[in-house]
Amino acid sequence: MPLGIRPLVDFAFKKIFGSPENTSALIGLLNAVLKLQSPIREVTILNPFSYQEFEDAKQIVLDVRARDQSDRWLNIEMQVSIASGLLKRLTYYACSMYVDQLQSGDNYSNLNPAISICLLNKNLFTDSPQPHHRFQMLDRSSGRQLTDAIEVHTVELLKYNLEEASIATASRIEQWVFFLLRAHEFDEKRLRELLPAIEFQQAIATVATISEKTEDRSMYDQREKALRDHEWRLAAAREEGEKIGEARGEAKGEARGVVLGRIQILQSILSMMVSSEAALRDATTEQLIEIEADLQRIARARGQA
Repeated sequence: MPLGIRPLVDFAFKKIFGSPENTSALIGLLNAVLKLQSPIREVTILNPFSYQEFEDAKQIVLDVRARDQSDRWLNIEMQVSIASGLLKRLTYYACSMYVDQLQSGDNYSNLNPAISICLLNKNLFTDSPQPHHRFQMLDRSSGRQLTDAIEVHTVELLKYNLEEASIATASRIEQWVFFLLRAHEFDEKRLRELLPAIEFQQAIATVATISEKTEDRSMYDQREKALRDHEWRLAAAREEGEKIGEARGEAKGEARGVVLGRIQILQSILSMMVSSEAALRDATTEQLIEIEADLQRIARARGQA
């Protein structure tokens, strides 16, 4: 019987990769994405899994923060939707991890690399088939990099071609994507046969525990529903915003009208005073886009977007 547990659901994702007893799974995923010359051997999870963080049904919790044996600061998160300003947020978060390492009076030489990894269940760069992007600081003319500083990785899961028949010989990153997207389709025995490496065995054991343990399964089902509701709210907001934008687009330009409509929908979702068209009349389209991005950030923080 299939396990029926999707690792992309926040409760399962955090328990698999954010539990201190499961560091083998987290290390395996990090090494598959980063492909470092000296692989990660140890990690300390800075925000370990706890049942309390899932008590709020509206909160979507999909990130794991850690430090490895070389004192690199790492954040790995799962995004089930593409929000406005995502790349800026990932960059901001990586910069925050870098800056927050220093206390007053510390030497800048004490700073260690800060790496942000975002696994995406939607396509971000629709004009490219490349699934993994690695952004670093470099000089365009010489190609010289600022190493040991800030990195942002995006991994678009849907761009990988995953076949059960060939997954045993696929790359580690392909195997992890297969696990994340398709673990729920298989029973425990078959999944262990397909992914025999130790880090997968640990991850599979956690998925099996969730499927069998009454309280874990109950929490998982609640979180899966919260995720569906989250996706529904986003889709509804976009659809309504586009309708409003289309109605105003004839007079004010389609792009501006769509953004204005989304701002008003987000303000309504957040129980804020909804800005009138007149109040935003003097704002440029670029300023409206920034307002929308700020509202998206507030909504994400509240678990509403």
